[in-house]
Parts: sequence; C-alpha cells; structure tokens
Amino acid sequence: MATQMAVNSGASLWGPLKELWETVEGAVVRRQPESVHLLDLQLKKHKPHDAGHNAFPKSAEQREKVRKASTDGIAIQGQQGSRLLPEQLLTEAFILSDLFDIGELSALELLLAGEQQQPYFPGLTRGLVAVLLYWDGKLCMASSLRSLIQSRQGKTFTLDLSAELVALTTRFTDELMNQGLTKRILTLVSEISVTREFERLQKERGLGNEKHRKEVSDLIKECRQALADSLFSWTCQSPLTKDDTLALIGHLETVTAQADGSLDSVNLALVMSLLYCLDVSFIEQGTEDREDLLQALPLLTERQYVSAIHSRLMDGQPWKLPGLQAVCRLAWALSLRVLSQLPQGSALVEFTEADESLADQALLGDVFLFMKEGILGCESFSQEEFYIRRLHSLITDFLALMPMKVKQLRNRADEDARLVHMSLQMGSELPSSLRKDLDHLMILIGEFYSKDPFGLELGVEFWCPTESLQHTSLQGSYLGMALQRPPHKQVVLSKFVRQMGDLLPSTLYISYLRMLKGLANGPQCAHYCFSLLKTNGATHSDNIQGVSGSPVSWEHFFQSLMLYHENLRRDFPNPDAAQYRHPPLRGITQRELEGLTSFLELLTVIITWSENARLALCEHPQWAPVVVMLGLLQCSVPPILKAELLLCLAAFGKSPEIAASLWQSLEYTQILQTVRASGQRQAAGIEVELNEIESSCEEYPLTRGFCHLISTLVESSLPVNLGAGLRVPGFQPYLNFLRDSVFLPFPTRAYRRPAEKWEVADSVLEVFHKLLRDYEPQPSDFIQEMVELQGEQVPAHKPPGHSIMFHLLNDSPMLALCLSLLEEGVRQLDTYAPFPGKKHLESAVLHCLCLLDLALQKEVMFMDLLRESQSSLLVSPLEQLLQGVSPQTRRADHIVNIARYLYHSSSNPEAGFQSAKILRRIANYPNIQTRLVGDFTHDQTVSDKLMAGFVECLDNEEAEEGTEKGDGEKSVARIRHETQIHILNLLITSLELKAPNLALYLLGYEVKKSVSSTNLQDPGVLGCPRSCLHAILSLLQRGTEKRSGPALTQKAPHLAELCYQVIYQLCACPDTSGPTMRYLRTSQDFLFSHLQHLPFLLSGNQIAALSQMSWLMKTAAIELRVTSLNRQRSHTQRLVSLLLDDQPHAQHAVDGESGIEEETRSVSGFLHFDTVSKVRRKLLSVLDAIDFSQDMPELLQLDFFERTQIEQVISNCEHVNEQGHTVCNVKLLHRVLVAEVNALQGMAAIGQRPLLMEEVNSILQQVVERNHVRRSLSAKRQALQSWRSLVETLLTACPADLIPADDRQLIIRDLLLDLHDKVLSEDAAGELMPIVAGAVFTLTAHLSQSVLSEQQQGEGLEASSGFASIANSALHLILRKLLDFILCTGGGYQRLRAHLYGSLLYYLQIAQKPEEPDTLQTGKAMWERLTAPEDGFSKLQRENLAIIESYGKALMEVVCRDACDGHEISRMLALAVLDRILSIDRQNQWLLYVCNSGYLRSLVESLRQDDAALQTMLTPQPPLLKPLYIYESKMALLTRVAKTGEGAVELLRCGLVAQLMECQVFDMVPDSDAHRVMRDPSGFIPSPLDRYRQILLPTLRLFQVILTSTSINHQQGAAQVLQWLIVHADTIQSLLRCQELSMGALQELSLLTGIISKTALPGALEMGGEVNSAALMEFQGHINRFQRLCLSLLGRLAGSERERLLKQAEISAPGESAERREEMEVAMQQVCANIMEYCQTLLLQSSTQAQFSICLFSPSGSEPASRDGGRTVPSLGLILYLLKNSAADFFRFHQSHRQSLGKLQSLDQLPPEELKELCQGLVSGPGGVEKISSVQRSLLAKRRLVQLINNRAKLLALCSYVIETCLFVLWRHLEYYLLHCTPSDPKDSLLPGASLYRSRLANGESYAFGGLQASGSRGLGLSRVSQQDLDVLKSDMAAGFGEALQRKLLEVEGLYSQVRSRYTFIQALVRRIRGLLRQSKG
Repeated sequence: MATQMAVNSGASLWGPLKELWETVEGAVVRRQPESVHLLDLQLKKHKPHDAGHNAFPKSAEQREKVRKASTDGIAIQGQQGSRLLPEQLLTEAFILSDLFDIGELSALELLLAGEQQQPYFPGLTRGLVAVLLYWDGKLCMASSLRSLIQSRQGKTFTLDLSAELVALTTRFTDELMNQGLTKRILTLVSEISVTREFERLQKERGLGNEKHRKEVSDLIKECRQALADSLFSWTCQSPLTKDDTLALIGHLETVTAQADGSLDSVNLALVMSLLYCLDVSFIEQGTEDREDLLQALPLLTERQYVSAIHSRLMDGQPWKLPGLQAVCRLAWALSLRVLSQLPQGSALVEFTEADESLADQALLGDVFLFMKEGILGCESFSQEEFYIRRLHSLITDFLALMPMKVKQLRNRADEDARLVHMSLQMGSELPSSLRKDLDHLMILIGEFYSKDPFGLELGVEFWCPTESLQHTSLQGSYLGMALQRPPHKQVVLSKFVRQMGDLLPSTLYISYLRMLKGLANGPQCAHYCFSLLKTNGATHSDNIQGVSGSPVSWEHFFQSLMLYHENLRRDFPNPDAAQYRHPPLRGITQRELEGLTSFLELLTVIITWSENARLALCEHPQWAPVVVMLGLLQCSVPPILKAELLLCLAAFGKSPEIAASLWQSLEYTQILQTVRASGQRQAAGIEVELNEIESSCEEYPLTRGFCHLISTLVESSLPVNLGAGLRVPGFQPYLNFLRDSVFLPFPTRAYRRPAEKWEVADSVLEVFHKLLRDYEPQPSDFIQEMVELQGEQVPAHKPPGHSIMFHLLNDSPMLALCLSLLEEGVRQLDTYAPFPGKKHLESAVLHCLCLLDLALQKEVMFMDLLRESQSSLLVSPLEQLLQGVSPQTRRADHIVNIARYLYHSSSNPEAGFQSAKILRRIANYPNIQTRLVGDFTHDQTVSDKLMAGFVECLDNEEAEEGTEKGDGEKSVARIRHETQIHILNLLITSLELKAPNLALYLLGYEVKKSVSSTNLQDPGVLGCPRSCLHAILSLLQRGTEKRSGPALTQKAPHLAELCYQVIYQLCACPDTSGPTMRYLRTSQDFLFSHLQHLPFLLSGNQIAALSQMSWLMKTAAIELRVTSLNRQRSHTQRLVSLLLDDQPHAQHAVDGESGIEEETRSVSGFLHFDTVSKVRRKLLSVLDAIDFSQDMPELLQLDFFERTQIEQVISNCEHVNEQGHTVCNVKLLHRVLVAEVNALQGMAAIGQRPLLMEEVNSILQQVVERNHVRRSLSAKRQALQSWRSLVETLLTACPADLIPADDRQLIIRDLLLDLHDKVLSEDAAGELMPIVAGAVFTLTAHLSQSVLSEQQQGEGLEASSGFASIANSALHLILRKLLDFILCTGGGYQRLRAHLYGSLLYYLQIAQKPEEPDTLQTGKAMWERLTAPEDGFSKLQRENLAIIESYGKALMEVVCRDACDGHEISRMLALAVLDRILSIDRQNQWLLYVCNSGYLRSLVESLRQDDAALQTMLTPQPPLLKPLYIYESKMALLTRVAKTGEGAVELLRCGLVAQLMECQVFDMVPDSDAHRVMRDPSGFIPSPLDRYRQILLPTLRLFQVILTSTSINHQQGAAQVLQWLIVHADTIQSLLRCQELSMGALQELSLLTGIISKTALPGALEMGGEVNSAALMEFQGHINRFQRLCLSLLGRLAGSERERLLKQAEISAPGESAERREEMEVAMQQVCANIMEYCQTLLLQSSTQAQFSICLFSPSGSEPASRDGGRTVPSLGLILYLLKNSAADFFRFHQSHRQSLGKLQSLDQLPPEELKELCQGLVSGPGGVEKISSVQRSLLAKRRLVQLINNRAKLLALCSYVIETCLFVLWRHLEYYLLHCTPSDPKDSLLPGASLYRSRLANGESYAFGGLQASGSRGLGLSRVSQQDLDVLKSDMAAGFGEALQRKLLEVEGLYSQVRSRYTFIQALVRRIRGLLRQSKG
C-alpha cells in the first residue's frame, strides 16, 4: 500500500470489508448461485486481514504524504491526476489516525468515504460518519468470520450448503485457526470495551447525537459479540486444540459478572464455547459420521489434552467467579463420567476416577444457583438455540449419569427440612449449615424450561408416557409407537420427577411446584403434568380410610382453595362497615400465600397449554374452580393473590365455552360493581381496590390482572345481554371503568416500580384495541333503542366499539391521552436510552397507533351511517382532529409525531408500519396535504428527521416480501416490507393531488417554489439531502449492472412494481416531468439500464412482472417522445437500438469500452446478414413474456347453495380496489356465507354443518381464483397497452431517419406477425384482443406509410423480389393473418373489427398506384399497353384479391353484416373496405354477392331511415355528426357499385332514386347568412351550409355515375333522375339561381348542370312511361325552367362575373389561394362545359338540320354587357366571348403545364426558395416549411407539381371541349340566322316568313324557355328579328371571328387534339363558320 500511495476513496478499512461481508452473506446465508466463485476471489484478496492484525500501521512516510496533500495534492484511485485536499480534512485525518491507531492514509480514506456516505447519515459530520464506518468495517470482518465458521461441517449443526462451498470455507478457516485465531479473538474481546472506546472518542469529540452514540455502541457490542460467536460456532462444530482450550479457560478465570450477577452475552458465548469443548453427549446420538467425529475428538485421542485440562480444572486456585468455575467443573465431571463408560476411556482411568470429587466441588461452588443467575439471567441466553440445548444436556446428564449424587441431595434436603422443623418448634435460630442445592436445582429446572422461544419442548424428556398414547396431537419425540420402550435417560428423568414429589418436605414444596411449572411448559408437557397431578390425588377408597393424598395434586389444591373460601367468606364484612378499609388479613399466612400463588401459576401454565385440562377441571362437579376463584376474589385476600386468580381465570377464559359462562359469573359476583343497591353509600369491588388499596401501595397487580382477564374474554365472546334484568344490559360499565378509572388517570397515579405505569397503559389499551378491531358499524348502532327495566323504559347501550369510535371522533380526554402518549413515546425513543418499561411503552404506543388507524379506516362508514340515521350525535373526522393543537407543545404536531415513528422503524418496525399506514390514510384527503407539507417543513431539524425516517424505511435491507406468515423473525422482515409498500402507496396517492403535496416534499422537489423549477441532484451534491426518490432509485438500481437484472424485481416483485409506478407518475406529471427525466437521464442512465434487462420473468408472480414492465415501458415511451422533441438524438438512438436491434448487443460492457463502435454502428446495422447470430428483438421478447392465454376457473359445483343466489351474493361483495380492478371482498363474502350457515336451525342443519362449511370454503376458493384471474387479465391488458404505446411512440414520435425504411418495414413485419400468432392461438383471451387490434391498426398504418414513402423516394421500384424492402410473401402473410383475425372475432367484437378494417384499408392502400402526372404526351399504342409487363402494383393487387377471394363467403358475410348495422365507426370502415375491395375486384365476385344476398337492397332502403337523422344535421348546432359520416360512406360505396353497368342497373332496380326522392333533407337548404354567428371556432364542425353540401353532393355524384354507367339503358336512369330533379325542383332552381358563387356553390352547380344536361331533355319524358297530360305539362314547364336557368348561369360564368369570382377567391383565403383558385377554375370550366354540352344536345335533339332546329341565343353579336342578367335571352355574342376566353385560357394553361412538367423533370436542380414555395400550400401553420427535412420537402414539392400538372391537364381538356361545343352552337345559329331566317319588319308583320319565325321562336320557347303560351309575345325581346339585326349580327361576327381567332383555334387543335390521338371538329367548324360569314356577304 505504502509503495504506490494512492488513496482508495472507498476506504480500505471499510469498502472492501463491506464487499467481503456481502459476498459471504450471499454465499452462506442467501445461497446465491454464482456466489462460490465470488467468495473464492474475495477470500484470496483478504488473507492478511482476517488474522485481525492491524494491516495498516502508521508510518512517517505516510504522515508526510498526507501533510503535503493540501499543497501538492494526492492521487486517488480511479481518478486521473492528483487532488488537493483542504487543510481541515488533513487535521481530522491525523486525529482519526491517532484515535484508532491506524495509518494516516487509511484515516484519510475513511474521512473521504465518510464524506461520500454522509447523505445516508443526515445530521452527522464526515468525521462522525468515519467513526461509524471504521467500526462498521470491523463488524463486517467479524461477521464474515462468524458466517464462514458457521458454514463448516461438524458435530452440532449443518447449514446444508454445497460441498464446494464448505470445502472452500473450511480450508480458509483452518488456515486462520492455525495462525492463532482463538488467542487473537480472546485478546480482542478483552481489549475492546464500549466504555474505553467511548472515553477515547469523547476526548476527541468523536461522538455525535444520541442516535450516533447508540449506533457506535451497538457496532462495538456487535463486533465483540460476533468475535465471541465465531469461537462458539467453531467449538460447536470442531474441538479446539489443547493450547487454545487452555487459553479459553484462562480467559474465563478472569471473567466477572454484571451488576445483577449475570454474565454479559460475550462472556456467555465464551463459557458456552468451553462447555461445547468439553461436550461428549453427541456420542449417544447414532449419526452416520459418528466414527469420524470420535476420531477428531482430542478428549479420546490425546492423553495430554485430557491431562492438561484436568489439572487446570482441579487446580484449587479460585476464579473471579466461583460459580463459573463450578459450572466448568461439573461439565468436566460429566464428560469424564461419559468417557469412563466408553471403551476408549479405560486408558484414562486416573482421570475418570476423579469425577465424583469434581462434582462435589461443583456443588460446593453453588453450581445450580450460578447457572440460574449467571447464565439464565443473561438476556441473550434464550436467543440461541444451541445454548439451550447444551444446558439441557448438562442438567439432564447430571440427573441421569449421577443418580447417587441426586439421591444424596435429596437426603440432605430431607435432613435439613427436619432441622428447620425442629428449630421452628423450639423457636430457636435456624442452623447455619443448611445447603439448598436441591432447591436450587429444582428452581433452575423450573426457570430453564419455562421459557421455550424456539418451541423445542425439551421438557418432554422428563415425562415417561405411562399409558399408551394414541392421541395424535400428543405424539412427540418418543411417542410415535405406543409399545416402543422409552430410552433409559427418559425413564431416569421421569423417575426423578415422581420421586421428588413423594413425601415432599414442606421446605421443597414451592421449589417443586416451580419445577413442575417449568416442566409443564408446552402442549405435551402440560398434558403429562395434568395427568401426574390427577393420579397423585388420593383415590376415593383412600379418602374413606382417612389416608390423605399427596400435597401436590389437584385434589389437595382445590380442597384447600375451597376451605380458604369457606373460612374467608364467613369473615366477609358488611360493605357499609367502617373497618372494611382495613380488612383483617388473618386468613392466609405469607408461606401459604407463596404456596397458593405457586400452585395458581402452575395451574395457569397447564390450562393455558392444554384445552383438555381446562375443560376437565372447569366441569369438575366437586371442585368448581371458576366459582371458587371468583368467590375468593370477593374475599379480603392480598391483591397479589387476587391478581394471580384473575390471570388463572383468564387462562380458563381462553375456551369460548367457558368464557360465556365466566362472563355471567363475573357479572353475578359483581367483581366490578355494575349495579348499585339503592341505599349503598359508596362503590365496592375492584374500583375501591384500585382507588384505595392499590393506589396507596403504588402497585397495581389486580388492575393489570383484571385488564388481562377482560382482554381474554373479549376475544372469545362479547355477551350482548350481560346483566339483563338488573341493569341496562351490555358491556358498557366495564368499558367505562377501564376508560375512566384505569386509562384516563394512569399518567397521574404514583408507581413504586416505574415500569408498571406502562404495563397498566399497555394492558388497558390492548382491550380498547381488540374492541375497536372487532367492531363493524351497523345502521342499528345509530338508532336509540329502549329497554324495559323494572317497569320503565331506559335507553339501551351501544356496542363498546361504537363508544370507542365516538370518543376517538371527538376531542375527548381519551383521544387527547392517546395523542400525548404518542408524543411521550417518540420523546422517549429519541433519547435512545433504555428505561424501565420500555417494552410496554412501545406496546402501548403501538396500540394507540392501531386505534387511530382503525378509527380512520372505519370512520367513513361510521359517518355515512350517522348521516343517514339523522341522529343528534356530533362527531368530527379524525384526520381533522389530528390537526388540533397539542396542549404540551402548543403546536399542531400530532401528525408529525406519528410520522416520527418512521425514524425509529429500525428498532420498532411495528410502530413504523402503523405510522405509515395512518399517514397513507390521511394522505387521501387533499385539503390536509398542503397543511401537512407546512407542518412537516416548519422546523428544519424535524423536517430532516422525518425525511430521514421515510428514507430509512425505504432503504431497509432486512425487508422481505413473503406471502406466508412465518415465525417471528419472518414477520419482522415482512412488516418492514409492508411499511415500504405503504410509503410508496402514500407517494402514489399524493402525486395525484395538486401541489404542494407530501409526495413532492418526500421525493425532494420544491414545495415553496414552483415544482418545475426543481433541480434534482445526487444526494450530497449542493447540500441535497437523500430523498425518497434516491431511495427508490437505489432500490431499483441494485443489480442492474449484473446479468441477472434488477434484484428487486425478483426479491420483492410488488415493491418493484410500485417503485416503477412512482417513477412513471413523476415522468408523466407535467410539473415533475422535466426535472425527473433530466435527472434520470443524466445522473442515473435509469431507463437504459433497466430496459436492457426486459423482459422480467418471475415464475411465481407473473402479474407483478407484467406490471413492472408495464410502468417501465410507459416511462420509456415518454422518454422517447421527450428526447425526440428536444432533438436529443443520441439518447433516442440508444433506446431505439436497444429495443429494436436484432443483433446481439455488446451488453454489460464496462463504460468506455464500447464507445467507438457504438457510435458508428447505427440502428441500420441490423440488416446486413452478418455471420453474427440473430437475437430476438427486445420488443418482441417483451411481447413473448405476455402470455395471452388465461386459465378460467371452472364453474362452481354446489350441492347445498343455489348457484344463482351465490353469484348474486358474490357480485354484491365486489368493489373496485386501489389498482382499479373489480375484485370480490373475500372476507366480507366469508362473513355473509358463515352467517347464512349459522342461521340454519334444526338437527339436520347441525349434522350437515361440516359439509356446508366445506362448500363455503370451495366457494371462497373459487372467488379467490376469480380475483386472481381478474388481476392477471388486468395486468396483461396493462402490459400490452404499455407495449403498444411504446411501439407506437417508437414508430410515430421518434425521428423517422433513426430507423431506415427497410429496417422499419422488417420490424413492423416481425411485430405484426408475432402479434397475430399470439392473438390467433387457440387459447388467447378475448379481453386482450381489442388492444392487439389497436396495435395492428397502428402497425399496418405505419407499414403502408413506410412502403409508400419508400416508393416515392425511389420511383420505379419494380424489383423482382417484390414490392418494397418487404417481400411480397411477407405482405401476403400479413394479409392472411389480418383476415384470419377478422374472421376469428365472429359475431361479437364489432368495435374491435373497426380497427381491423382500418388495418385492412391501410394494407390495401399499399397496392394502390400513386398519382402520376398527366404529361399530355401521345399515349402508347393500344397494343403496347396490352402487351406491357404487369407492374408491381397491379401484381400485388391481383395477388391480394386472390387471397381475399380464397376466404369466400365467410369474409363477405362478416364485412357486409358490419356494413349494414352496428356501431357507427365499424360501419363506416366496413363500408370503406367493401368499397376498396369492389374497386379491385375485376371479376365482380363481391358485387354479385352484395347484390344477390340482399345487402345492397338493405343499404339502399336504409337511406330513408337516414333522412330524419340527416335533417337534424342541418340545425345550427347538430347533436352529433355520426349520421352524416355514415351517409357519406354509404354513398361512396353506392357510387362505387354504380361504376359498373350491372351495379348501376341493380341500384335502379333496388329503387335507389325512389328512396332518394322521398328524402326531404334535400329541400332544407340552410340560409347562408343566418348561421355565420354559430360558427365552430375550431373550424372542425362545418357550417350548416357546408353540411348540406356534404349531403347533397354525394347524391349528385351518384346520379352522375349512374347516368354515365347506364349509357345503354340510359333512358331508364335518366327518366328516374329527372323525376328526382322535378320532385326537388324548387330547391334545384334556387341553387341554379344562386347569388353568391362560392367554391361549394360552384361544385354544386358543376354536378347539377352535368345531371341536367343529361336528363332535362325533351325526349326524357316519353321514356317515363304513362304520364297524363296535365303532369306532362307540368314536367315540361320544369324542364323549360331548368333550361332558362342554365343559360342565364352561362351568362354569368362566361361573362362578366368570372374574373370577379376568381379575384374574390384570392382575397377571402390568401393562404390557400393557389389551390383554391385552381379548383374554382376547374369548377367554372366544368359548369360552362356542361351547359354547352346541354345546348349542343338540345340543338341536336330538336332537329338534325339547322333550318328546323330551335334557337337558344338571340342574334346579337355584340359582347355581353356587364349586367347581363334579367329576363333577356343570351346573345350569340356571349358564345363568341366564351370562345375567345377559352382559347386565351387554353394557351395560358398550356404554358403553365409545360413549365410545371419541366420543373418536375429537373426537381433536383430547383432552387430552395422555389421548393419552399411549392410546399407552402401543403404544410399547415406558420413556419411549417422550416421544420421539415429536405427529403420531405422535395417529396412535398413533387406532390404539389403532380397536382398542378394534373389540374392543368384537366383544364386543357375542358377548354378544348368548350371551344368545340361553342363552335358548333355558333355554327348552328349562324346557319339558321344567316341562311334560313326571314327578317320581320314591323310594317309587313303578316308575311308568312315572319309568322313562321314567330311560331318557331315561340315553339322554341316552349321547348327552351318554358313559356306555355304559343305566342312569342312574352317580352323576351326576341319577338322580332329585323333585317337590321341580322346585318349587325353579321358585321359583328365577321369582326369578332377574325383571322387571329381562327388561327388560334386551329393552333389549339394542333397543340392538343392530335396529342390526345383524338380528332376534333374544330378545323371543320371554323371553316364552315368562315364560309357562312363570307358567303352571306357575297
């Protein structure tokens, strides 16, 4: 060490030793698997230490080095460079070095370690911590030594360890022993002493507060103890050498006793070591390794050994403790006696002869007295089983091996008794030579066997069974076979017991009774003793002859009692007599009193243990012990005897049968006076005794006895009608006495023995506790019932629990006293000093805490019942009373006092547990939390202590989670564990409340400032104390660095689950999330270190494991989201690769090793198929850990109960527990069922009771199983839900580029296939399916998105392997599983299928071809298209369809059924699925099914039902938009059906149009202005007008599709649609007249005009079948009106309004202007095209030749004026204007189309500004474009360009069509006007030509404009065409239709029509019009 001289910050004197101890403990105590190897390493490291020498001596060199540390610095291991240390630290180091005499560097290390450990010891400086660490290091070493030695094989015990481990430890400890371990231990034990160490520490100020002092003294004591125990363990197993044995004897010679004459525990261990050295009793036990043990025994093999020890013990030199010398001599004498009986003993005759004389010397040394006082008197004696066994063998060996000695003792005693008797007779002095050896022996036996902490029942050896015992419960050590002869030793011992009782001299009477009392301790012993006392009594025949039985018998004892009772009763004084106060005590002498109490004690022990004895004695007709005892209690006998009688009665009261009658007797004898006689002046009975006798004596045995009796009786039964007839029946008087006379005055009474004060409190509080514990508030408790008493009505008593509740819920003296007791308790505990009655004070405090806890638990129900009963009782909630001010401290500190018990939980685990429980109950009240935080933080020192208390409970290492309630030790560990659980639940409850709350304070967050400003640090940094958060994290972090994972998850699964929950809550709560996640990420690397150990697998407790994983995954999801948002890429990256990699991680690498390759190897590493073996992805293995199957308990098989009723009862007992599971309260159910069984009357019921109880048990068993199943399912659901959210977060929230697309698809593929495999297995639980379906939906959505984006990035991925990175085969597999899942859900689970339909839609979307730009290039020839190879999309689509069709009708049935009815969302999605499948189903299989199975008709007919719901949609504030969405989905599907000819015909056949005609919703056009006010501010709910359009447009589209599809049977469809138009004519006309042409209006118009142009034709009516003439006229009128409106609309759109509208669109929504404008342009062009098509059809239908055709436009060639509305007929000028505009538009659009195409082809070269501009429309929000990545940006730009190109292509098509139709209409009209029209001048109006024209126009009017008169005089301004008009027309036309326009038009044809391989008539028409204009000129 001195050579390198670097400082180890872990302190060589502490860190390594602690590690050693943990390793040893792991190997020897906890038996961990890999521990042997670790232990081996540790032991090799620690060779020098364990010899206990000072391995770190001082040296000048070190001193110098340390001195310079403040200037030159000093090197510290594990840190680079050297560190400068402050002067102060060095000074302290020198002090420490001198104090403990250790090297300076070691001292410095200790101080540095102290500084590091300081947060664990709040309130101590580093120096004080260093002192603790120094001693802790020592203790670790001593404890390790002890454990190592205990692990050896040997003669006394075995730990069942592996042979390898035992060999290792044996080798190591043998080496130590050879180096002189024994002597070293003995010197250390004598050198180290607490007082000496304390003096040294005191001098150097090395002692802190009381707690520190106690901890240091405990460590020193434990250290000495461990050393002595090591030696003891060694001697138990193997003998010491001669020198070591002599050294041990030498040490014992100098030992002195403590003040009370007993040995201290260290010396006791050494004495026992020697006794085991001299022990040969194991030879009698015939174990298999007996021979080897005998060989190893120096007593048999080494003569010098025997001789040396013999001479040393025979030596006459007295020891400091002669008694101790006597014990050793006796042990040696017995060993010699055993040796002399062995064959090997013949060589040792010279020594074995001396056994007699040794035994005599021992007796002279008062050996038995010393054994009782010196050895039994030591507290630790009864805590070590092998001490007890050794002493047992010593006593029994003496009695068995030296029977002559025992006889001598008896003779001597008889002799002495005679002498005593004579001296009493003569009245002379007692002789001085009396020896009391037998007396002492008996008392020793009595004392020794009366304590049996390990339940060994060693006393059975003294009883030899006389009768053959077949009784099973009594079969003990040698009683297995009745006929087997008991061993010799047992016979001898039982003879001893019997003979001692024969002719017993009176001097030994009491000692003998005490011996029996000890030997009767235990169920079997008590039985034997009972029998002995029974047989000792004189038989009946003896009595007749006057022979009295033995004085030690039941007969004798009960006879005496009865005699006493007879005598004393005669003296029973008159209560009113004055001398009652000092009754004459002449009845019983002191000696008799002792005899009686001894016998009563014996009786108590026997009846406590043996129920048979209890019943036999109680029912004995002559003795009637209970009556006699109660009688004696009324007599004047000393209080001591009364107390014994009460205790004895209490023992009788343990049997419920006796208890009930005992109550009555107690009431009858008025021990406590409950009925006052009318003339009686003062009270009598026990109350007087307490107030007058006991108080003046200052001793209270009687009161304590009475409390004990009541406590026992209360447990057995509480009689309701106690004292009926004489007083108001019930327990109340007893309760009043206990409360008012015992409990409330107890603090003010005087006590001779201080401890008794707390004993009284403890005993009375115990009764209160039991009463309250068994009290359940009932409605009847709050109704004032009356009872009749001596003819008058008086109020009845309430149950005692009710009364206690009432007192605790009021500011009563009782509550005040309980609270002050709690304060007193915590004050006493804070002194850390022992004081008399400490144990009872702790017990009393515990009862107080339990009372408060019970009151808090029951008060809710109590208050509810009180409220309902409207009783006048006043109570306050306890949690408010606890906030009251304490009279002692004048502060509101009750709750603080309760919380302070947590600080003492290490010494008082129970109190800590109750305290945590109370705090947890109080924490449920939000209003109290804030006050509590104030109270807790008010005083800094208290606040630190409270925090330290909570942390200490959480840090406790002894806590163990165990399901079974084991022995005492186990339960302490369990209590500690439950305390932790309560604290965590307290944190969880509080975190849900608003800040500031207790949890935030305990977890170390800011409570004074805002929570989010907290800056969490490691404990000790910046003065940050160790908080509960640190404790929780250190609990969880333990073991994370090992392969086995966090130890807590295995060791205490439930605790771990709550810890993870707290962490999750902190991360999920907005206030605490920031600080917590920062701290976990930076200081702890928490998530990574835990996630790498997923999945947690616990064989026994799968539920807890799932919950742990669930909370952890939820937290991980938050972390991924947060780090992604904050762009902390490396953090996100690490977690993502941890969860998703399928390559083995370099896991558990030491920090810094895996730095470089970790960085380079990104997640993408996991695809290249390396030689590395694949591992399962972490996410998948977590999914594996969730078992989808769930065993359900089978149905109840009941014989007696009715199943339905039982189920009803079970459901009545259900409640929702803290975790939110609905579970059945088993205790409540048990109560209900047992009450039901008890209510049965009659003999038959009694006979069947056992069977009934059995059935009750089976019901309870079943319910427990059901609860378990529910919890299990709930845990699985939660885990699956968390898994799903983690997966969704990974795919959605994490930056997309962290997981490359190809990997992303493979990951999703794996997840999807695994999920499906699990959910489709036979036994998957239905409850988990919805979550799986949700996950499948998300995953499919992401898969589809990923594939699509991959295709977008790399266009033309038509690779052979299939579609994207994911192979086609995988996609097919996913589709199959998805369809299986849909089918396996059957009829139920409709909502679940909604998810699956969504998934299916996403899946089918993958094979959808993306939108391609319409380049307007000449298409390929038809042949090329037909022979082109199939592209990836259509191939996948074809294969998908094949798979879907392979499922046949079953799938069709499910989808169609869901589409027709059920939940709205699943209906919509099912409709969408149908739509999608129909669109790819080329064979029309599905269409046929839908049509033939009646589903289509059903859908069509449901439209009528939708009408009413849709009408409600148009109210200003609609209820829900669901019907609207469903309607839209239906219409979409019907439109899809209508796209095929057969489908459309089928729809018409189903009466689709007829159904729609009946819908009134179309007529309810909302007023556009009225609802401006009601707009939804979020814009989510559309305005009523928009909603109307959402209803109308799908219908119009459907009609359009039908009209298009039914082109062959066109007329039938057209006629039906026309009827619809006419039914809703008013609405449609108003729409056509629409004033405000918004986007929506234009869409309406474009569809309407499209339909009108195909239907409102003259021929349509004839098709409609038989129509009468009047209706025909009306129809005609409607059609004409439609025509007129259409033409006027054309006027508006083609004319003036157009520019204005486009401008308006730009102004109203400047953001979306570009797209909006494009849409509007398309809509307007569409309307114009439709109207022009209409005009063309009308012209064509009217006649094929121009001269007979109708005229639609007036012969005026001028351009339309701005206001060209009104009633005038539109002129031909309008058409010309439209033509010009369209031509101009065409070139504009063509130009734009070409530009966009160019941009698309050179997308990569576009400048970023332009890209941004292109994306602008597609990204919402300001600055949206800035946020997206460049790849994303170019994708968006591309999408936008494709959109633009396709929009332009559409516009070009429309323009060219409009141009063509305009030319045709123009030509037709010009031809008529210029060639066939005869002008009418006014003067010759009767010329035939004019009338012809008039009738033509009129006729035309009746066609076109709906005028029903035949004359043309409707003032349309078209009545006459004058020649002048025609001339003007001609010149205008010639001017308008000039060369330029013609050239343009021909160019259009050249540019567009040839490209589209479609020949237009533009050229021909232009030529004709040109001809007309020229020709007429000519």
